[in-house]
Amino acid sequence: MGVNLQNESQLFIGIDGGGSKCRATIYSPKMGVIGTGVAGRANPLHGLEQTFESIRQSTDLAIADANLTQADIKTLVAGLGLAGVNVPRLYQLINEWQHPFAHMYLTTDLHTACIGAHNGEDGAVIITGTGSCGYAHVGEQSLLVGGHGFALGDKGSGAWLGQQAAEHALLNLDGFAEDSQLTQLILAHFNVTDAIGIVENLAGQSSSTYAKLARLVIQSAEQGDVVAIEIVKQGAKYISDMARKLFTLEPRRFSMIGGLAEPLQKWLDSDVGQQVQPALAQPEIGAILFAQQQYSKHQG
Repeated sequence: MGVNLQNESQLFIGIDGGGSKCRATIYSPKMGVIGTGVAGRANPLHGLEQTFESIRQSTDLAIADANLTQADIKTLVAGLGLAGVNVPRLYQLINEWQHPFAHMYLTTDLHTACIGAHNGEDGAVIITGTGSCGYAHVGEQSLLVGGHGFALGDKGSGAWLGQQAAEHALLNLDGFAEDSQLTQLILAHFNVTDAIGIVENLAGQSSSTYAKLARLVIQSAEQGDVVAIEIVKQGAKYISDMARKLFTLEPRRFSMIGGLAEPLQKWLDSDVGQQVQPALAQPEIGAILFAQQQYSKHQG
């Protein structure tokens, strides 16, 4: 796992917490991954208590999965990659938490995703799922691009693609935009027959509801629908621009992760698309590597 430790019996726990779920993974330098657990969301922006509760629950499940006891929790060295802790106030509040672990090292979920994608080495990642953002870490430098959330940014994301498609469908139904198979697909998706039906299903909805429409946009673009192609190209151009911004730090590797990473890759500008390399490990493994790196640094 990239870091040699004198103490081969030390157990580590990597925790990857985001807007939909929190995943905990326990790792033994001798035996590899020995237990995992998944609980509810752990994004401090959506509430600290919920975040702490999800960390506790996922840890308890991982402990049980690893056939360890509750008493073993206080021997674990934890690496936490959490959404939202790029906000200094939240970082401080989480760091002050009376956590149950032997040691706890905190960073952003983007940082741990980046560490995992490059197996402990420096690099850059772009995450394109429900939302979109980019992150690079090279030496002592790091760079965060985008990730401002749905309605404010997240261009090229699933939610953005869905929102663009829904907006076009409504304009189309009102007679202000060209016809597109997207309109019929969205009507069918919600099982409605008119603009009011679409609005009823989307008004006040979260980013994840919009993101469910993204596959319709990708599918239509691949079938040659001009409107869908334009939406996907616009999103892919933003992702390409984001990548070039990350490349200013000269990362050795670049990966894309998230549900839209693969379908979007072929739409990227060729200078960016040809630099994409597969992610080597999951974000929770990145959190373990981060814990190992920090632990050996502080023990040294």
